[in-house]
Amino acid sequence: MDAEDLRDIFRSLGPVHIRRMFGGQGIYQGELMFALVASGEVYLKADDETVGFFRERGCRPFSFQTRDGRTTLTSYWLMPESALDDPDEAAELAAMAVAAARRAKAAPGRKIRKKKAAEPTT
Repeated sequence: MDAEDLRDIFRSLGPVHIRRMFGGQGIYQGELMFALVASGEVYLKADDETVGFFRERGCRPFSFQTRDGRTTLTSYWLMPESALDDPDEAAELAAMAVAAARRAKAAPGRKIRKKKAAEPTT
């Protein structure tokens, strides 16, 4: 799936940015990642409020194998194939994913990475 296809699917959100990552692509609204593409499949951010929606539709979470052979599940769930061709469904799901990403970002106890101060040069 190329960048233009992805922008078309998520056009209801306005401009989205696509960044390469780990052999796939991250899809962002501003600095908020709400979807990813891996092996040609689109996955949407989900949380406790929305994961049931994806389960009910028979979707699966994105997973990957760690170096030691363990499988890691993520909070991104496969976008129903019907939404790839239905702009209204895609818009509803995109809005859910962005909302889940916002809630995750605002969650208490979330780790905040501090930038290291630059060493003064002498």
